[in-house]
Amino acid sequence: MKFNFIFCIMILILCVAQSSFTDECYYPQFHGEYRDNISLDKDLLKQWSDGVPKLLWKTSGIGHGFSTVSIVDGMIYTAGDIDDHTYISALDMSGNILWQTKSGKVFSGAYPGSRGTPTIYDGKLYHLNCNGHIICLEAKTGKEIWSLNIMEKFNGRLPEWGLAESLLVDGDNIICSVGGEEISIVAISRHNGETVWTCKGIGDKPGYVSPILIDYNGLRQFVTMMSASAIGVNADTGELLWRYDHPIPYGSNISTPIYHDGHIVIFGTFAFGATKFRLNVDGNKCTIEKIWHTEELDNEHGGVVLVDGYLYGHADGNHKWRHWACLEYETGRTMYAVAGLSGATGTLTYADGMLYLLGENGDVALMPADPMGFNIVSQFKLPKEDKGPLWAHPVVCGGRLYIRHGQTLYTYDVRNE
Repeated sequence: MKFNFIFCIMILILCVAQSSFTDECYYPQFHGEYRDNISLDKDLLKQWSDGVPKLLWKTSGIGHGFSTVSIVDGMIYTAGDIDDHTYISALDMSGNILWQTKSGKVFSGAYPGSRGTPTIYDGKLYHLNCNGHIICLEAKTGKEIWSLNIMEKFNGRLPEWGLAESLLVDGDNIICSVGGEEISIVAISRHNGETVWTCKGIGDKPGYVSPILIDYNGLRQFVTMMSASAIGVNADTGELLWRYDHPIPYGSNISTPIYHDGHIVIFGTFAFGATKFRLNVDGNKCTIEKIWHTEELDNEHGGVVLVDGYLYGHADGNHKWRHWACLEYETGRTMYAVAGLSGATGTLTYADGMLYLLGENGDVALMPADPMGFNIVSQFKLPKEDKGPLWAHPVVCGGRLYIRHGQTLYTYDVRNE
């Protein structure tokens, strides 16, 4: 009887701990609720004991890929390639795989593996695979509701490394880049996939960017990067509002733009650097005005964060000097440019005053978001248990740090308890 009582108490404690992770975590899409790569978590560790946070669990079998995670209602979602198909996987907060649903053929070009991250909205899951296959599932069960291939339906053109867009849901609509000769961007109904509006072709194939939604001065617009340009599209009508030439080599516009206070910043590797624009809105029209440009912070695909007036991210240095950089948002002034972590490129995220850095070779580091210096306080090496670079963006949510390498998801406890 005593043993049974103690056992029940232990189970209760575990359940309470588990529910605390579940209740606090809401990360419904790529880069979080606001697509800004900023976690809302508080009371996190400012340094890791012995340099390494506690590993809670790791799960393999999610398929090979570079998709990161979305987390809603105590379930973790991601995508990965298994054999010749892309699969959507759902896990519980203990890392157990609850269901897996097939979602189209895998991309057969260079750098195999899934790209886009599932988007969760109103109990449904939406995902776009590398070949243009969109699927809508019941988020709890993985049951398919509808699917279609946007490349086939809208005569789209695949970029060299396949589609990498994480779908953006806007009310009843889903926004997709197709990059066709006649149609560049489309809005389809999230309920059945039917066409809502189309934006005229601009000559560009899709980039590898996940779009953002901006509501400024009464005008709602989507901003994204195509293979050779940045564009703004009226969110309600599909009208092309503006276009800015950004003809990066290989069409590798990959980094998601950043919006703040009526301005956007776009990024590009190969020394295309960072460029800031003012949005000039007049009724249903919008033009852009360049504020500053620098070759620094030529981010490839690791993402950039804006924290307290400063931009942080990995810079490729025109593929000659890889390093981490910080720019002043107002002026574009370089605050620091420092080589740190080994490997060709890196990604990052932000939570509770700290930057979480991830090098493509498995270096994981923690440092304050401080424009006055690059100062790593903790660092460890992820176990090398899978092949390929670590390009999936890290996620901090509910007191956990999620890192994906290949077909394995690692989950660390970073709460300050």
